[in-house]
Amino acid sequence: MIRHSLVSFILVALVFVGNQAIAQTPKYSNEFLAIGVGARGMGMANSLVASVNDVTGGYWNPAALPLANQKWQVSLMHSEYFAGIAKYDYAAVSAPILDQHTQAAFSFIRFGVDDIPNTTQLLDDEGNIDYDRVTSFTAADYAFMFSVGRSSPKIPGLRYGGTVKVVYRHVGKFANSWGFGLDGGVQYDYRKWKFGLMARDVTSTFNAWNFTLDDATKEVWLQTGNEIPKNSLEVTLPKMILGAGRRFDIYKKFGLYTEFNFDFTFDGKRSVLIKGDPISIEPHWGLELFYSDFVFIRFGATNIQDYTDDNGDKVWTWQPNVGIGVRIKDFYIDYALTDVGNQSVALFSNVFSLRADIHKDMFKKKEKVE
Repeated sequence: MIRHSLVSFILVALVFVGNQAIAQTPKYSNEFLAIGVGARGMGMANSLVASVNDVTGGYWNPAALPLANQKWQVSLMHSEYFAGIAKYDYAAVSAPILDQHTQAAFSFIRFGVDDIPNTTQLLDDEGNIDYDRVTSFTAADYAFMFSVGRSSPKIPGLRYGGTVKVVYRHVGKFANSWGFGLDGGVQYDYRKWKFGLMARDVTSTFNAWNFTLDDATKEVWLQTGNEIPKNSLEVTLPKMILGAGRRFDIYKKFGLYTEFNFDFTFDGKRSVLIKGDPISIEPHWGLELFYSDFVFIRFGATNIQDYTDDNGDKVWTWQPNVGIGVRIKDFYIDYALTDVGNQSVALFSNVFSLRADIHKDMFKKKEKVE
């Protein structure tokens, strides 16, 4: 029990220290928004910026929203990470607005760890351990995204869109932050080729952190040698994703689609395949085999990195993703097996998602036959 309490206390400390460090160096801010949504995209290693064609475009590329073809769409997803410790959920809905060329979507994302023991008050005033003083709290990140996409009435195959997002993050009653950001995207289809550009946090996203520690908690932090955190500003710098893919017809109703994406970051050298300062580039690739828009099998590779081991040898690592999907009338059921690191670091996670297409005529009452 004491060991478990110590681990939970360290977890709380790491959250605070991490937030302070991020305020000084804007790398890896709001990283929960880089995980991805929908089992299709995650099965293809997040290589979807050019080919996404449904409600999940509110996340991947808002330019894709008009491809819903004037239909309402709903998408839901659930997954768990780190052996079920962290829960990741997503929900979105899209609908036609204004005219036949425009579609809008609202998306919600939550990544959180619940029931974290708070052991800062484990000892009573006399220094005795009292487990009744242990409480629990939640550390969670939320994103609310409103997106609009429009197809060009003059240039066939061209679409563009944008997203306004509000980010709320909190660590129990100890700290919380609000942030605001903008995304923009473009897609262009040319024959069997698809091209996409997604610009995340185009104006940078600012999260203002507010810490509310009571006197008892501050005393514990000081006694354990921790620095009392101060209100700070966390900045997420812009990120650009370029994508290109092509469809191949194999035999009758069998075909495949493959897409390459390149993530450009501008916050200094990162641990990715192409390292630079200030620009680093991370490539990732996805493949989807399909039969008659009915059954889908997906593969992907991402997090391709090289490093020098203890023997001085260069070692290559990568993260494999796989997935499968099936369409039943207006319902798409998808599954992906994915990871948050390379193939040897963390446990793989199961991702399940559902998408439903809702046609206008579903709301119309059937006329009585006289």
